Amino acid sequence: MPTYPTGKSGQLLLEILPSKMSGIYVHVPFCKQRCSYCDFYTGLNTQLIPDYIEALVAELYKRKEYLPDKRIQSIYFGGGTPSVLSIQEFERVFQGIRDIYRLEPQAEITFEANPDDLTKEYLQQIKSLPFNRLSIGIQSFDNEALQGINRRHTGEQAVEAVKTAQQAGFDNISIDLIYGLPGQTVDNWRQQIRKALRLDIQHISAYGLTYEEGTQLWLQREKGLLQICPDEDMIAMYEILINELSRKGFEAYEISNFARAGYRSRHNSSYWKQIPYLGLGPSAHSFDLSSRQWNVASTQQYIKALRQGGDFFEREELSLRDRYNDYVMLSLRTSEGIDGNYLRSEFGTDWESYCLENIKSFIKTEKIHVCNGHFRLTKSGILISDHIMATLMKV
Repeated sequence: MPTYPTGKSGQLLLEILPSKMSGIYVHVPFCKQRCSYCDFYTGLNTQLIPDYIEALVAELYKRKEYLPDKRIQSIYFGGGTPSVLSIQEFERVFQGIRDIYRLEPQAEITFEANPDDLTKEYLQQIKSLPFNRLSIGIQSFDNEALQGINRRHTGEQAVEAVKTAQQAGFDNISIDLIYGLPGQTVDNWRQQIRKALRLDIQHISAYGLTYEEGTQLWLQREKGLLQICPDEDMIAMYEILINELSRKGFEAYEISNFARAGYRSRHNSSYWKQIPYLGLGPSAHSFDLSSRQWNVASTQQYIKALRQGGDFFEREELSLRDRYNDYVMLSLRTSEGIDGNYLRSEFGTDWESYCLENIKSFIKTEKIHVCNGHFRLTKSGILISDHIMATLMKV
């Protein structure tokens, strides 16, 4: 039976093992206009917001026994567009959370926002709330590209939003970028990264564009109306992303996430490390170590069910195979990779042997690097990560 060293202090192993503290995700399913690439559950009927807030608080109380630990290490308001909520609506949700859970003193509390919502006045109000991290959905600084994906801000507004947030006192700012947009060139993508780096932000999430079935962008592609970015350009863009950000001190701690030292997203990391979290709101998912739960993807049905005491979610108990597959898929995306010691202790020697047998060829071809008992994707391995994960998972 192989053993996996952890280094002099065991620090590497401790980083990957789940802590007992929990996280909360709050889904805000409202947008002022819908982006053409988005397949998340959202709606445009912002008149439902007051009823949604009351249903959200009701869900908090209804599920107060869901999490195995009442200590909360992170809260994340995502969407949709959380910045459509008023300060009073945020306060109502925070009060409900405080009534049930114990917020850790250093808890990370994030909210997503569109650049054009981040006025000086709004940000000053937000600073009165517990938020200490801001995630701004920029996607691109190129006005033509923004119009093409139906974003409602300009590149100039994006830059101004970051600067205004910094002036308001936010010192933990993340931005989202998308590469491989229709008609985008490799040189244009390099310019986008360099514009982002000039903003002195702490975190960047960068995603290759995917055409999700049923979205407006997918329909445009099916009709031949778009200039699709070639695969070789997508690969070149990702390599530029890694090189440019690394040169400026950003760590690639997950395939699509890059942070300066000390600024990893703790909430997102909890997903990858299989830490329990409660998902609130329509379509939100939850995980309690042994099962997954997902809420109905309809704001009106969600509100009605919470008012009348009906069912508003589905639940799935996770088998050992499910948990193994989740662990392989999620951990391999991170810089820590698959932890051999955790693999054996959590899933047993049979599952450990299955993983080790299937990973051999990727180690031999240098797609996987082994260090201190951790199996990590190399730069070339990242480019075929979906294939590697599929090979290691068990159907």
